[in-house]
Amino acid sequence: MEFHENRAAKPFSWGLIKAIFIIPYHHWQRQRMRACTRKILSQLSDAQLKDIGLTCHDVRHYK
Repeated sequence: MEFHENRAAKPFSWGLIKAIFIIPYHHWQRQRMRACTRKILSQLSDAQLKDIGLTCHDVRHYK
């Protein structure tokens, strides 16, 4: 029997782990960051928004 035939099989592939855990976590993390940003921007006044180059309309339609 050859060496490669006698080895134990790999228990998992990183692609599967990435698809199940890492990619959904990064998606959730991006959504939370957008929600926090939207909340902070909605609390700013019109003058403060103008200072950073945004309008109230921009904040309402931020996705």
